[in-house]
Amino acid sequence: MIFPFQFEIFGKTFYWHFIFETLAFFIGIRVYYFRRKRVQDPISDTNRLIIMIGAMIGALIGSRFIALLETPSAITHQTFLTLYQNKTVAGGFLGGLFGVELIKKVIGVKIASGDLYVIPLITALFIGRIGCFSMGIAEPTYGIETTFFTGMNLGDGLKRHPVSLYEMLFMILLFVLFQSIKNKSLINGDRFKLFMVLYFLFRFLVEFLKPYQPIFLNLSSIQWSSILIFIYYWKFLRRIFSCKNI
Repeated sequence: MIFPFQFEIFGKTFYWHFIFETLAFFIGIRVYYFRRKRVQDPISDTNRLIIMIGAMIGALIGSRFIALLETPSAITHQTFLTLYQNKTVAGGFLGGLFGVELIKKVIGVKIASGDLYVIPLITALFIGRIGCFSMGIAEPTYGIETTFFTGMNLGDGLKRHPVSLYEMLFMILLFVLFQSIKNKSLINGDRFKLFMVLYFLFRFLVEFLKPYQPIFLNLSSIQWSSILIFIYYWKFLRRIFSCKNI
């Protein structure tokens, strides 16, 4: 395979990454509306829209801020364009979470709102990571060198961990997990909390397979974001580990 994957139209070169990134957003939204039609949503259409706007604004800010901290040595050299172009899903989730919680307080919604987003998010992540993989080392989602059997040449002639493929496999496992518990009676909001904890646990661990720059205690910005998520969901984690129902 030759990285990055690209194609030409009328003599101009385009990357497949943009195609899959767009598909991830479009299909994720369609899956959300498909699933919402099949459940009794206690949150009104208007409030759902406001919450989604809060999530998008928070994700926009969080994804850029955490991406900025991923390369602390380059912070002083950032321009507005590079700041906007650099983004990370983990930062988007973190910012989106706090954007949602803030807007819910403003509009007075006290009901957990995340369960409906779990399968759409898993779907979008899987599709989006195809695009990340297609970029090889041109996208900061590649891994360090390895002699493990999964090592791949991502464009620089070295055998590296294909981190994007690992995440795609993890999304399949998450999909199977949440499908297996779809009929289980759970506390409203617990499915989303479980998704966030598992996803950030994966991101915390997989960072050790990437050439990251630490910002404090030899941990990257994504790993510190993961720790913030674990702290935020501490009561949920304590309930799980105390062997009570999820």
